[in-house]
Amino acid sequence: MRLVLAEDNALLRAGLSTLLESHGFSILHAVDHAADLDAALADPAAEAAVLDVRMPPTFTDEGLRAAITARAARPGFPVMVLSQYVESLYARELLASGTGAVGYLLKDRVADVAEFAEGVRRVAAGGTVLDPEVVATVLARRREEPLDRLTAREREVLGLMAEGRSNAAIAQRLSVTEKAVSKHINAIFTKLDLPVDEDDHRRVRAVLAWLRV
Repeated sequence: MRLVLAEDNALLRAGLSTLLESHGFSILHAVDHAADLDAALADPAAEAAVLDVRMPPTFTDEGLRAAITARAARPGFPVMVLSQYVESLYARELLASGTGAVGYLLKDRVADVAEFAEGVRRVAAGGTVLDPEVVATVLARRREEPLDRLTAREREVLGLMAEGRSNAAIAQRLSVTEKAVSKHINAIFTKLDLPVDEDDHRRVRAVLAWLRV
């Protein structure tokens, strides 16, 4: 089983590589940056991924967003998230497909390395392995906020809007067409309940909603 391993801490990355290889896995790519992770996940030889949530350059949610993008391109691609944090919004999106092959474990709560390796194996085989604390955190946010309705790409577009970028600049940044950007923005307006209003600029109101996160 050829794995992509994404972890910015050099010692932990080396330790995980050794651990996984000792349990029969092959580390195809071991990366420490979001840009390298995207490229590694695009490698058709990759069969599964073990990745952290927060990675350079911003140390926010690069790992989870990369996982969601990879599974959109390759439905059912196995991903084991290993992190110190529960990022509930993207965790819900990662789990939303219901297709399995997903794991989310917290680093501080992994007490048995053999059990962890077996968890990676179960995820790679199409199963689901979730830390109870992850489940509790995700389920605790039962009241849906409008921003929770946005997809990962729509949140990315809205974040770039908040930076003051034009549709053309957003399209260039995301390597998509302006038509695609317009489609995402219209979806954002709809999901944030921002109908056409003569008195309010929907773009500004959408950005204000983003800044209140």
